[in-house]
Amino acid sequence: MSDLDPGSSVFFTLTIDGEDLGAFNGCEGLGSTVEIEERQAGGQNDFVWKLPTRITYSSIRLTRPLTSDTARVAAWISSISEGIVRPTAQISALRADGSLVARWGLLDVLPVSWQGPSLDPANAAVATETLEIAHHGFTDVEGE
Repeated sequence: MSDLDPGSSVFFTLTIDGEDLGAFNGCEGLGSTVEIEERQAGGQNDFVWKLPTRITYSSIRLTRPLTSDTARVAAWISSISEGIVRPTAQISALRADGSLVARWGLLDVLPVSWQGPSLDPANAAVATETLEIAHHGFTDVEGE
């Protein structure tokens, strides 16, 4: 058992249909919302029925310093011009020692946007990239 603080030493990996797109140091947007419709029943004045209507899934944004893995991300995004294929994906949260914290399977993944680094020699900041992906829901992760 590691004594590392899992909140401060986690990184994320992204695979699309088994192809590794590399490690990311930031991941936000893993979530869903159930839309609720309210129905009032005649003669029942002490409550209102709350019925689920649909589930929506937020886009996920992954960020990292610029690496050689950027070429694989660019190839995946470019493949959209050849026709839309909605693969499955996995995002894994890993500790610094490589042990698994959590894993999410995603259905029907589609790249929404990619933001490359600002390359300014006057700015000494780390060159970063951001990949935003959309999906149609969570799925069981194989091998778990």
